[in-house]
Amino acid sequence: MIRVVVAEDQAMVLGALSALLELSGDIKVVGRAADGAAALDLIRAHKPDVIVSDIEMPGLTGIELAAMLTAEKNPARVLIVTTFGRPGYLRRALDAGVRGYLLKDTPSDQLAEAVRRIAAGGRAVAPELAEAAWGVADPLSERERDVLRLAEQGRSNKEIADALGLSLGTVRNYLYEAAQKLGAQNRVEAARIARANGWL
Repeated sequence: MIRVVVAEDQAMVLGALSALLELSGDIKVVGRAADGAAALDLIRAHKPDVIVSDIEMPGLTGIELAAMLTAEKNPARVLIVTTFGRPGYLRRALDAGVRGYLLKDTPSDQLAEAVRRIAAGGRAVAPELAEAAWGVADPLSERERDVLRLAEQGRSNKEIADALGLSLGTVRNYLYEAAQKLGAQNRVEAARIARANGWL
């Protein structure tokens, strides 16, 4: 039996993914979580073979969850199942240690097969994304990404500085550098470009 934790913040999708996996006969869902932090608790408690996770969730994203498991040397393998088909997301996911990346419109039999392949030590990446991802380099540093995320929420430079423990000048520098790297005229455009490419 392949033991799986499913992490998904939309209740209907969480139930559907869990039910689909259970139908396969050789996969057992040992935990369901509606956010990344709850998923991490379940993973530590149940020691699953595979985590099937969305990217965007409250608390921790699927990519952050994968990065934490990699840092902890947790043997559980992460399969992202998402609506985000942008190569930037896939590239960041692979860099964080994710072993599989499928889109939510993937046929259900392919989902179960991906879980099996990942549990056996392989990879499973949506073929329509795989080739594109290798050519896409994320130009942003982690700190530039943090600052842009807060700017995207409409926070002022002072609010960003306070939230991240930075000086006002440092925040301005990060925003300027991010805009330059992305060819953007301002912080709003920089955040839009980064989001569109899957870099936020």
